[in-house]
Order: sequence, then structure tokens, then C-alpha cells
Amino acid sequence: MKQVFNKAVLITILSSVAVTGCDKDDDYNEGGQPTPNITSVVLSSAGDSASIVQKLNEFRLLAGDPLNGAPGATAGRREVNWDAVPPNFTNSNNFPFDFFGSFDPLLGNGRKRGLILTNTGTSFRVDSTDFAEVDPSYASQFEAFSRKRLFTYMGNTVTEVTFKVPGTNTDAFVKSFAVIFSDVDQAGLTSIEYFNGSKSLGVFKAAIAPQGFSFLGVGFPDEKVTRVKIVSGNGLLASGVKDISNGGTKDLVVMDDFLYDEPKAAN
Repeated sequence: MKQVFNKAVLITILSSVAVTGCDKDDDYNEGGQPTPNITSVVLSSAGDSASIVQKLNEFRLLAGDPLNGAPGATAGRREVNWDAVPPNFTNSNNFPFDFFGSFDPLLGNGRKRGLILTNTGTSFRVDSTDFAEVDPSYASQFEAFSRKRLFTYMGNTVTEVTFKVPGTNTDAFVKSFAVIFSDVDQAGLTSIEYFNGSKSLGVFKAAIAPQGFSFLGVGFPDEKVTRVKIVSGNGLLASGVKDISNGGTKDLVVMDDFLYDEPKAAN
């Protein structure tokens, strides 16, 4: 694909999904009012790994080909699956906020994907044990889509993402962004909100898939996405804290792959 949101590709995708004005829902639990005049392409599915592949591949088509591995691209897409994160940043609550947003010429291209995690003073964790090292019960709750690492924000159920032109410190936007969630048990608690500056483009809820995967990706043909706000369930992982499906009181949700089209300079 030569252009993001190529007209022919968009028409193909729209034949299988609804394009709607989205719901703006700032508190994530109460129904919001429709956001007017915003067109979105929503791709969502839930179940085992085979069940979400079709929508995942549709999103890849929407975001663009090829899958880029180096700075300097003008089209195509980026993917983050956490699987190449080195051991010193795995299972230790110390994942750097800018790990995939580096512009250091001494670092490899794998670190230059234009993805920045917002630092609110708490830690991110990339985990290769299905978080069993945090609490043994998590081994039966969470499953990695792309083996063998998962990702979560240890101090907050809300993860915010911004973008840079890969390999630079230049602010950027995308037009599509997707997440694969693991173990969404309750409806309405796991969501992605998209922003163009301070303007909300809508909140989109992930489908439930207990001990399975929930894929959610949204594209905006007529908008720029400069920030994404991801809500993963309503509880934090910790020793002794059980998922609602294992006798606990909270829906504990973690994340695997992030996918988005090639970030472009915001100005």
C-alpha cells in the first residue's frame, strides 16, 4: 500500500465494519453523548488467538504495508509485541517509558518505532511468565498472543501513549491504533480513547474474552491521533490480588501487541 487509508483499501474494509460517530465517555463507565462529525473505522473481535486474526489482519491492511523496521518511512505501519525486550528490562518493573521512541544514533532501529509511554511516576512491566512472578494465580489467567511476553502499567489501569517520528524527537500523529488485550472479563471496563490534541475522538470498548484475547483497533480517515488513552480493566496486578474469574473482586487485564500506522510529523 502506497498511502495510509488508501481509498480502495478503505472501501474494502468498510464493507465489513460500521463507520460511526463515536461515544465520548470520559469516565469510562457512564454512557456518553455521541461525538459529532467524527468518522471512525472500528475493528474488534474476541476469543482465542485464531478468532482475532481476521480483524488483526484487516487492521494491518488499514494501517498500511509494509511493516517498517527502520526510521525514514513515509507509509506502512509499526508493531510492538514486546518479545525482543532484553532480559534486563523483563520481569522487573523497570521498562523505560521511551524504549520504543529512541532517537539515540547509538541504539538499534528496533528501539526507533516512535512510541512514547507517558511517565506519571509509576512503573511499566514487560513480563515473560504471564505475570506468575507477581502472583502465581496469574499463570492461569493471562496468555501471550505473540509469545512470550506481555505488558502492563503496574501503578495505574490507565496507559497513555504519544508518538514521535521514528528515530527523531519530533512530535507526530497517527491515524490508527490497535491493542490486543488479554483476559477481559467484564464489559465496559477496558477501552481505548483517541485524541487529536485536547479533542476526544471517542472512547471505544473492548469485547470480553475471559482468559482469551480482545482485539480493538480504530482508524480515523479525517483526523490526526496525537495521543491514545488505554484503560485496562479496573484493578492493579499485585501479590495476593486475584482476578474476578479467580475469586477476586477486580477485572485484571494486561496487554500484548500495539499496532499503528507510520507516525508522521505533527506540524
